[in-house]
Order: sequence, then structure tokens, then C-alpha cells
Amino acid sequence: MPWLSISLELDPAPAEALSDALMEAGADSVALEPAGERMRVTALAPVGADAGALVAAAAASAALPPPAFSATRLEDDDWVRRSQAQFGPIRVSEELWIVPSWCEPPDPSAIAVRLDPGLAFGTGSHASTRLVLQRIACLMRGGRAGGLRVLDYGCGSGILAIVAAKLGAGEVAAVDIDPQALETSAANAAANGVRLRVALPDQLPAGTYDLVLANILAGPLIALEAQLAARVRAGGRILLSGILQAQGVEVCAAYARDFDASMAAAEEGWALIEGRRR
Repeated sequence: MPWLSISLELDPAPAEALSDALMEAGADSVALEPAGERMRVTALAPVGADAGALVAAAAASAALPPPAFSATRLEDDDWVRRSQAQFGPIRVSEELWIVPSWCEPPDPSAIAVRLDPGLAFGTGSHASTRLVLQRIACLMRGGRAGGLRVLDYGCGSGILAIVAAKLGAGEVAAVDIDPQALETSAANAAANGVRLRVALPDQLPAGTYDLVLANILAGPLIALEAQLAARVRAGGRILLSGILQAQGVEVCAAYARDFDASMAAAEEGWALIEGRRR
């Protein structure tokens, strides 16, 4: 199947923000690679898609001016080769790796989550995903995950939920508004031998969780504060990612209504917000 390949270059932080927004706007896949001091963003969409409308919608969502771009036809086998060349094993912590199916786990004694780049966001290569994965691994180190109830809100590929399950969480739910993301999460969970409750947000049974994860974007996270707070038990934690460092104060302020929230970590211009439910 051929694709429409949309390519553009931006500074690193705006490039990563736009890559997230392109997925939200309907791109089938997005890749980032260095281009000198800038980053090249390559988005794939079906042949016949309106590249200009897709880029404009993503830029508006990320609060960026519409960038210049080029669009070309890309054959499927070319994309497979490029994808496999770009994505290799990613070390999250001493005991956890994210490993594509065409690679062998670098450390046989570590936990390996098998995950390929595909139609839903989340491979572990993005700084915003790494930040929350590293914090999950820290919170669940040494068997501390036993019995924990975890909710991954906006699950994408299911990577956060699958890692939580692999690290021993007692019950893990993954929700997303995109049916394709739910199908991908369920397939990835089965491939990794873990069980997830996968559902649309309004189909998830009532109840609260010990840990709620949301790697989305700052705007949607702020709008979802009340909805996410209602899912965290008193004393439970929330981890929020997909947030530029410059947006961290605004997100913390929004979550201060229900959480003791602060910036827990930062990497490459991205922030991780952690909060404890009051």
C-alpha cells in the first residue's frame, strides 16, 4: 500500500509537539530524526489525503504557526525499511527494555516489552514517553507494583499500560477515544502476554485507581482534569506527560484543584508532572 509522506523541519521542541499533534490530527504514523540542529518530522497519511489541511490542523492544535512542508508518494516497502532502520531497542531502566520485533533483546535477564512502530502513537523513542516510562519503572521497582490498579488514559499503542502490567500491576485498564488505538493496544498486550481492560473512556466501569497515566498534550490534559481526578483514589498518584516545559506551570495550576502536583522530571524540553490526590 502506498503512502503520502509529509516532511518538514523545525527546532526540536516544536518538532516533537507537532509530531504529537499530527497523530491527533489523523496521520497514520510520525517519525522524528535529527537534521543538523533541527529535527525532521515525517508523517504518513493515505494517498489522497489533504496534506495542507493535516499540517494546518496539527499546527493549530500545538499552538504553532503552520510550517512549510513537502509531500511525496512513498511505497510501502520503502517505509518498512526506513522504520526498521530508525527504531532499535530502547533502554528504559536497568530492568526494562522496549524492543522491536526485528531485534533481539540486548539483555536477556531484563524485562523486554515487544513493540513495533505502527498506526498508534507510542514506541518509547519520544522523550515524553520515556519520562513517564522511567517514572513507572521507578515506582514499581522491587515488587512494589503488586495489587496496584493502573489506568492508562489515551493509551495509543498501549505502551504505558503494557509496561505497568509487565512490572506486576494487579489490574491495568487502557482507554482511548480512537478505536484504532484500542485495537492496537489489545494486539500489543496479547503479543506481550499481558491482560488489559481495553475500552472507550465512557465504557470503563466506575471506580478509582492507584495510578493514572496520561501522555497526551497540555491542552487536552488541562481540559480533562476533573475527569482524570475522578479516577484517582485519595492518596493515589497521577503522571502527566506530553507537556512542553514551558507549559508545565499551567498544567500544574490546573491540577492543583485536586492534587499536590509538581514537575517531577524534564528531558529535551518536555516535562513530566506528578501529582498525589488529596
